[in-house]
Parts: sequence; C-alpha cells; structure tokens
Amino acid sequence: MGLQDDITPLLITFDEIPNIARTIGRLGWAKRIVVVDSGSTDGTLEFLAKDQRVEVHHRPFDSFAEQCNFGLSLIRTEWVLSLDADYELSDELAAELAALRPATDEAGFRARFIYRIHGRPLRGTLYPPRTVLYRVRGAHYDNEGHGHRIRVQGKVSTLSGVIFHDDRKPLARWFAAQSKYAAIEASHLLKAQPAELSFIDRVRRWGWPAPFLVVAYVLIVKRALLDGRAGWFYAFQRLCAEVLLALELLDRRLSARTP
Repeated sequence: MGLQDDITPLLITFDEIPNIARTIGRLGWAKRIVVVDSGSTDGTLEFLAKDQRVEVHHRPFDSFAEQCNFGLSLIRTEWVLSLDADYELSDELAAELAALRPATDEAGFRARFIYRIHGRPLRGTLYPPRTVLYRVRGAHYDNEGHGHRIRVQGKVSTLSGVIFHDDRKPLARWFAAQSKYAAIEASHLLKAQPAELSFIDRVRRWGWPAPFLVVAYVLIVKRALLDGRAGWFYAFQRLCAEVLLALELLDRRLSARTP
C-alpha cells in the first residue's frame, strides 16, 4: 500500500472559485478530502459538492492556525497533506507521495514552491518551503504574524517534487487581504523582542528600508527581471505589501507620540 492511501488532503477555503478546480484536479488519488470553509458565497461550495470525496465543514474564521487545528481534528488517517486552495501538486510530487516510505523518525515533509502569475512560472519567489505533509498525531498550528506555522514532533525532511502556487483571485481582494495582514504583522513585529525576530523581520520592523530593498531583491536576486510582465507584477505586488506594512508601522509610531 502506497503512502497516498494513508493521506488526507486538508484545505482551508473562502471564496476560492478562481482557484479551487485546479487544486482539486491534482488530488485525483485522494479517497477523502477535508475542507474547512469560512463562508464562501462565490460558487466554491457548489463546486465542491459535485465531488463525493470532499467533506466540507463550516467554521467562522478567526485565524489560520485555529482553522487548521480544527481541520486536523477531522482527519482520520495517519498523515495529512495541508494545502492552500491556490496550490497545485506537480506530477513529480504526486508520484513521490505514491512511492514515499517514511522512516519511523520522520514526522513531516516540506515542499518547495514555484510561484505562478496567471499560469506563468517565475524563476524565483520569496515564498519559503513549507511543511505540507506530516503525521497528524502531535501536530499543532500556532499563529505567527499574519501567517501560521505547523509544529510537529520529529524529523522534517524535504520532498523532491514541487508545488505550484498560483492565486488568481481578483487584485482588489489581494489588496484588501494585504491591508489586514499588514495590521496583524505590524502588531507582531512591534510586540516581539528584536532577538526573537529574523534579520529580515528586524529590517521590516524599521519601517522604511524594506519596500526599497524588496524590489531590488525580487528583480535581481530572484531574477524576476527575466520573467517579463509576470516578474514585474510579482515585484510590484511585494513592493505594495511592504509599503502597506511600513505605513502601518509608521502610523502606529506617530500616533503613539501624538500628545
């Protein structure tokens, strides 16, 4: 029996109709798919209802970590494959899951990502590798800034195959989400002790350098310059995200000094 038979994909959704078909389309091997939805009204639920393998559970959104922890409580297999609704497994990764034979001390596996802009792959991305496959027992999510991180009990290895990240939701929704993320991230950066933050987060905490640095880093170091319009789009996306965060930080510092 391949490991695929003991894996349940877990997805967190909210109005994902521009993405969900591509994500589900790469999970043909899954016997059961658990979805935690926080109030989709755009056709996502209607699409999922067409697939008998999909089991949808409704939970109002409070944080990504709590949504994921709720989802983990619904998994009946030993392993879970935690996916965002804009991820697509590569053929190589799907084949790797079928052939995978984890050692007893391996509690999870991280995957690398190839970022796509409307289907166009980029040469590089700021999106870090993420632990996506892990044993359910002992696993727990914690919030970290506007994001979340899985904690597993044991060794985490790296998969050879990649996952494609391709979010095609409207740009206006991206801006709305980034505005919320900036507020959460600013609170995290300001409350944390400098020693607790990575070098990058310490730079972001200053407020002003990150927007200037991120464009150069994405275009030159990550070679987005060679990716044409898709590369410039990604660079401008990251610039806007860092500008929103810098504005949030500056606003809080100025307001704190206002008599």
